[in-house]
Amino acid sequence: MVTDKLRSYAAAKAEVMPGVEHRSHKGLNNRAENSHLPLRRRERRMMRFKSARQCQRFVSVHGQVANLFHLHRKHLTAADHRQLRASAVNTGREIALSTVL
Repeated sequence: MVTDKLRSYAAAKAEVMPGVEHRSHKGLNNRAENSHLPLRRRERRMMRFKSARQCQRFVSVHGQVANLFHLHRKHLTAADHRQLRASAVNTGREIALSTVL
């Protein structure tokens, strides 16, 4: 049995599986831990949402809005960045006001 270094595993293993070798090492269970990464990534994305449908609805709109506000700073001067940022904010306000009315 391979586990991380949590001390309580030894006591539980002695009670449940006394004849099995217990190896406790930092890197031995990496393969098992890494197999859960896609699931953990999905859980992290959905953390604040009640359902996958609600998450999908938010993400579909958020992507369009994020593209409006995301500016590649390394290609712009400071003055151009300020001008484009102001333009994006004004466009965002117009969109928000048009959906309210």
